[in-house]
Amino acid sequence: MRIDYKLNDKFDFTLFFTAIALVVIGLFAIYSSTVSNPLGKGNIEKQLFALGVGIVVFFVVYLLPTKFFRMITIPSYLFSIFLLVVVLIIGKSAGGAKSWIVFAGFSFQPSELAKLSTVMMLSHFLSKQNIDLENLKDIFIVLCLGLLPVALIMLEPDLGSSFVFFGMILILLFWSGISLFGMFVVLAPAFVSIASIFGFYYMLISILFVIALLIYFKKDIFLSGSILGFNIASGFFVDYVYDILSPHQQKRIQSFIDPMADPLGSGYNAIQAKVAIGSGGLWGKGFLSGNQTQLQFIPEQWTDFIYCVIGEEFGFVGSIIVLALFLFLFVRILRIASMAKENFLSMIIVGILSVYFIHFLINIGMAIGLMPVIGIPLPFISYGGSSLLVNMAMLGIVLNIYRTRKNYT
Repeated sequence: MRIDYKLNDKFDFTLFFTAIALVVIGLFAIYSSTVSNPLGKGNIEKQLFALGVGIVVFFVVYLLPTKFFRMITIPSYLFSIFLLVVVLIIGKSAGGAKSWIVFAGFSFQPSELAKLSTVMMLSHFLSKQNIDLENLKDIFIVLCLGLLPVALIMLEPDLGSSFVFFGMILILLFWSGISLFGMFVVLAPAFVSIASIFGFYYMLISILFVIALLIYFKKDIFLSGSILGFNIASGFFVDYVYDILSPHQQKRIQSFIDPMADPLGSGYNAIQAKVAIGSGGLWGKGFLSGNQTQLQFIPEQWTDFIYCVIGEEFGFVGSIIVLALFLFLFVRILRIASMAKENFLSMIIVGILSVYFIHFLINIGMAIGLMPVIGIPLPFISYGGSSLLVNMAMLGIVLNIYRTRKNYT
């Protein structure tokens, strides 16, 4: 018992095996969605290989000196920016986006690495003693650090990954103790931008709402005018961003606004996903017995729509088990973040949690029709070597900090 206590004090077995349980569920779902689909041939073997490498990466990261993470923060951030530039030049296109670098027969998605390196960079900056989030200059620097990778990713274009960065920035700012006014400055442009997608009158209403809040905060006229001008510019900038998206991404946004406008085209996946999950009933149709999955109604279901396989073949019970595992994972990681005595380390854990959570929120939301279909994997479950490797590396960082949590005062 004494040995077990010491082990648990250095390694959070519960968190680790929760993540592994999600991976195993993902392997069953990937196998089911690819076994009768020639387009998915070999995917289960590739995922098993990625899992093997991922476990090695996990333990390497877990055993590193914790101070190593601060040392590599700036180099890793610059390296990820470099890779995001490289992928625009020599990258391989897939799914309408130039997102992959192919080397020695292996494909890697630099945006996955950029999520982790940006979390570390933002944590490094926000944990400095002289940072004042009441100062617009410091907020601007945070946004520049967080949005530089977004600008490069949007050129691929990869809308789904961009959403992860936006959410990550907001959560890290909140954890850093940003004021209500500071959060308003950060959120307002996003609010206006989203409203403008639905049309000019929606954008106008959002601008009026911003004006009302500026009056409420009672800041000086120059500052308020600058913020208002930036919000108006954000609304009109959406048209430019929308134009650089690939046609299939534009159709995905249109199908979110009205899925039934093109039920056989852009709205097809969203409609079929809800049919698959709904048809599973309480207990599901059984492993390898889902009609929507086995008859390939949803293209490449092993990636963005993997949750539909679980919903159809394992039913409401299987779906709830997956949700419960994720909820437990999130709560456990948040608990470790609260244990970390160094602000930098605590923020890294919160940043990693934000990446997991936003992926989870958007992916599940897509499957049940509450989010636009923007193409984003479900952590630990969806097929994808790059995603799994980075997820395991991030888990390794969390448990590394757990292992050394008592070393910092």
